[in-house]
Amino acid sequence: MIFFRKHFVVVLAGLVGLSFFSNCGNKHKKKDPRTVFRYNEMASVSSLDPAVATNFENIWAVNQLYNGLVQMNDSLKVLPCIAKKWSISEDGLIYTFTLRKDVYFHDNELFKNGKGRQVTARDFVFSFNRLFDSKVSSAMSLLDNVNRAIPGTKNGFEAKNDSTFVVYMKEAFSPFIGILTMKFFSVVAREAVEKYGEDFRRNPIGTGPFKFKFWEEGNQLVLIKNKNYFEFDGTYRLPYLDAVAVSFIKDKETAFMQFIKGDVDMLSGMDAFNPTEVLDEEGKLKPFYKNKFKLQSQPYLKTDYFGILIDENIDFVKNSPLKNKALRKAINYAFDRVKLVKYFRNNTGVPATAGFIPSGLPAYNPKKVIGYTYNPDKVKEMLVEAGYPDGKGLPEITLHSTANYVEVLEFFQSQLAENGIKIKISIDNDVELKKAVANNNLTFFKKSWICDYADEENFMSLFYSKNFSPKGFNYTHYSNPDFDKLYEQAKTEQNDSIRIDLYQRMDQMVMDDAPIIPIYYDQVIRIVGNNISNLGTNSMNLLNLKRVKKQNVLK
Repeated sequence: MIFFRKHFVVVLAGLVGLSFFSNCGNKHKKKDPRTVFRYNEMASVSSLDPAVATNFENIWAVNQLYNGLVQMNDSLKVLPCIAKKWSISEDGLIYTFTLRKDVYFHDNELFKNGKGRQVTARDFVFSFNRLFDSKVSSAMSLLDNVNRAIPGTKNGFEAKNDSTFVVYMKEAFSPFIGILTMKFFSVVAREAVEKYGEDFRRNPIGTGPFKFKFWEEGNQLVLIKNKNYFEFDGTYRLPYLDAVAVSFIKDKETAFMQFIKGDVDMLSGMDAFNPTEVLDEEGKLKPFYKNKFKLQSQPYLKTDYFGILIDENIDFVKNSPLKNKALRKAINYAFDRVKLVKYFRNNTGVPATAGFIPSGLPAYNPKKVIGYTYNPDKVKEMLVEAGYPDGKGLPEITLHSTANYVEVLEFFQSQLAENGIKIKISIDNDVELKKAVANNNLTFFKKSWICDYADEENFMSLFYSKNFSPKGFNYTHYSNPDFDKLYEQAKTEQNDSIRIDLYQRMDQMVMDDAPIIPIYYDQVIRIVGNNISNLGTNSMNLLNLKRVKKQNVLK
């Protein structure tokens, strides 16, 4: 760890010109007037190309570097960004965006005199068309509703002039404007993509509040203030910070010590620190830490669940006891989600007793979508209906997961055993498990779904029959014609209250057919230094640093 800290200081002081720590050789320590926000990322950033912003590690970094047509605030409302306004035709088939004229790419030697050039509608045509190349991005499915056959356009995208960008749709699709908040749809500079090719991932040129300075993969990433950023906070040009520095300390105890010492400003997620050390049984900061740092917490649009492959067209599913709906319901009734969240997650999160759609979205309503609660009597009833009274004759069922959830899995296993259902736990490699689930090789598996965009359609898409894996994300191969009809209706419905009702009806169908076992709706958890202000949180867990302020303190 001593080597890491020395190396960190040397690199940043020498290559970046930023002093993160006080000079230990000075008799009188001076406060550095420059403000650097530092957070630790336990996983690795693999690319700074927004076209491959598929995980949070990449998304968080990319969000500081790039902008899109629109953006989302902490209330999940879609707001203007590079597009100062937009209109949607009455039939929902034409989206017209009017761009700002004061947005420029980051200064770079690729541009004339090294000054970033103005962003135009043609840049969006280029950027969006990159997403159709499967070698570049996995975002192609998000553009399924774009009408690529419109004459005079490039795959359904058109630059009418420098400041007018148009998207043509095959059919109305209500979530589309929300989808455009995803980082995939950021604008990139053609010059950079063409010069760097595959190495564009390491040479990002965007329009965001921070610009790229240095990246030593697996060690540190440094971004510095874009002094020409187009957004203002009142009369002050954003961002407030001078730089952002990301460390990649894998050990959470080490990272926590760095946080306590003030060498890291934020840790995010239950896996980033020891929750039993920091949080009490109610999910609040323990008294010892209350004055040392702040806790940020709010609902997260993420549902953790056990999935069940129920497609009897797959040979090994024909012999699986889990093809029996009554057995799947018995399992849903057989464990106590409230206890699980209380004792194994320090009361962070909400027991998933009201469907697959999590708290934090408008369609979440425990009174209208009735899920499952712990009920041993119902377990007995369902086991009889399934043909396994008290579990007699029921073979042992293997549940596949990763090592991250061992305590949760063992609790689940013990509760099911008490109710006559024997579960064997298989701990698998994360990459191999994802591959096996996507390729329909497992009948029973632990998964979680984090929404890509803040719309219930994203959650319900996991149960649409046309989204069967491996092409889509319907890992259970759930198929219900009535569900599909409602799903297709909701996609084009413009009235929000009607759409919410449709989603609730769909969610109830999923609960009744039980292709999944919802466990809990997750929670955004961050611990943040007391000298940090304006760090907002949102249910998408998106990190936005352009308005963050930091008060430097002497060490």
